[in-house]
Amino acid sequence: MRRATVTLPDDVAEAVEGYMHAQEARPALTAVMEAALREYLAERGYLRARGSLRISAVRRGSGRKDVSRSHDRYLAAR
Repeated sequence: MRRATVTLPDDVAEAVEGYMHAQEARPALTAVMEAALREYLAERGYLRARGSLRISAVRRGSGRKDVSRSHDRYLAAR
């Protein structure tokens, strides 16, 4: 990972602060900057966009009632 120091114009800094304060769980500035930069570069074709996570429920359950508590055991058995 590479570190960078960024100087933001006042209007951009105020917009970022406004965004962060408007969130229910305030994100870290680094997370906001990384997300914005990823989106900017992906839109311009310099970074592959991340696909969204798609989870769908099965029609019928596994029949096991302890999967939420014993998930590590079930994953290790795979």
